[in-house]
Amino acid sequence: MLTLSGQRPVHALLGHALPAAYDRLAELAPQAPLRPVLGPGRRGPVPTVRECGLCRPRRGVIEAFARITTGERLRALAFRLELGADSRWRCAALDIGPGPALPGPAS
Repeated sequence: MLTLSGQRPVHALLGHALPAAYDRLAELAPQAPLRPVLGPGRRGPVPTVRECGLCRPRRGVIEAFARITTGERLRALAFRLELGADSRWRCAALDIGPGPALPGPAS
């Protein structure tokens, strides 16, 4: 959440994510989809986790979600954690729900 809100650099998660998940995070981070901004020079409320849930499809795997609010905006974050042979949990996959709809061209 800190990386996706622009509060921490992507490399802070080196060693905590497998290559595919790290690449996805590096792709999402520049967009800062959870950045708390109201306008130029104005910062909004920081992202807050409102709800989390998980399932364990098999031993050593957790698939989880978090509902995150930033002011009035609600986003969903899904991720998969896998237990490595070294007994460390690492993020194996992640995705964030679609952003707010942008206005289309006037008809």
